[in-house]
Amino acid sequence: MTDSSPIRIFLLDDHDIVLRGLADLLESQTDLTVVGQATSAASALSTVEACNPDVAVLDVRLGDGNGIEVCRDIRSAHPEIACLILTSFADDHAIIDAAMAGAAGYVLKQIGGNDIVTAIRKVATGAQLLDAAIVRLTLRRLRQSEEGRVDSLSEQEHRIFELIGDGYSNRQIADEMHLAEKTVKNYISNLFLKLGIDRRTQAAAMAARIEERERNRLG
Repeated sequence: MTDSSPIRIFLLDDHDIVLRGLADLLESQTDLTVVGQATSAASALSTVEACNPDVAVLDVRLGDGNGIEVCRDIRSAHPEIACLILTSFADDHAIIDAAMAGAAGYVLKQIGGNDIVTAIRKVATGAQLLDAAIVRLTLRRLRQSEEGRVDSLSEQEHRIFELIGDGYSNRQIADEMHLAEKTVKNYISNLFLKLGIDRRTQAAAMAARIEERERNRLG
């Protein structure tokens, strides 16, 4: 891209209406041009390589994958391409996932068209909308959250936590994991301590909240 040439943009979204609307918006700007589009993760990288964009705008949730993985693939093969992640929900996971994949930033689908255009222009010049300080603060906050506490569980404890969330009794967990029921009770006592709870119903509710946030994050 030179100072006089338009910013070349690749779009990835599995909803045709969203894709067409975004393309129309960007094409209405004299300094932007959409050079490639894809509706699936499987076809994204080959399309990117064929159209050679300056910026890739990637939807998180796709029918055959997600934009985070596509971003990682693009940045690995073509580090000169700036990536913007499109997401429906702003949360700590979105920030961390985007940063770890090498994205220059993420934008909400609900924001105004002018904001998306501005974000594209910024990252095309090399600007980072996800700076290191924001990512560090977000990671610290995430580690203090419910998800962060669950991440501190061992593999066995995490599996038991999931089974509690699915409504399993201690006996059913013991049978499922081929453990003695007394061993399961010891695991549960330890994971309750790590999670800062003291009742089984609290563990089940926490598991349900985390599962719901994960679904929303990928939406």
